[in-house]
Amino acid sequence: MKKICVLVSGGGTNLQALIDAEHSGSLQGGKITCVISSNPDAYALERAKNNNISTRIIPRRDYADVAAYTKAVTEALIAEQADLVVYAGFMTILDEQIVRAFPYKMMNVHPALIPSFCGKGFYGLHVHEAALEKGVKLTGATVHFVTEICDGGPIILQKAVPVENGDTPEILQRRVMEQAEWKILPEAVSLFCQDRIEVIDGRAYIK
Repeated sequence: MKKICVLVSGGGTNLQALIDAEHSGSLQGGKITCVISSNPDAYALERAKNNNISTRIIPRRDYADVAAYTKAVTEALIAEQADLVVYAGFMTILDEQIVRAFPYKMMNVHPALIPSFCGKGFYGLHVHEAALEKGVKLTGATVHFVTEICDGGPIILQKAVPVENGDTPEILQRRVMEQAEWKILPEAVSLFCQDRIEVIDGRAYIK
């Protein structure tokens, strides 16, 4: 049984999707063992406590720079013996130390179809604002491995979601979460925990 540690900063809706998948049995081969938050007030911590999952709070403001903060988070994950690290609305950028410690053992869900609307500055509502501004007819979500390149790691799963007339960034964000993020993130985590993802030449393949 692989140990899954989840990094959070906010409400934790993606964390909840993972918890629900674990409870329903659709998340196979793994168990959420720890939730680590960069924000002491994150509601995601309540979700963890309500499900008897241990938590750690590592506030970003307590550290002088990214390197010091990354070191603290990395050490916590090593102490938790994490087999898989999931970024679930984790709003703090970490440096290459953590990538070296957990190569192809960290995944993130991004609210767009990478390589569209991704990289530095594309997070939260900004992604959906950009999609609407461009007038795309399809958007969606991507689960990818975390590497040193922001949103640049091997793509594991993607799911498309239609953009509808009259959409606001908030409405589109909700649709992408409900129809894509909350479905493909637990699926990707389950695939990893069953050893069904293989990375060859920088591309992820599902066995």
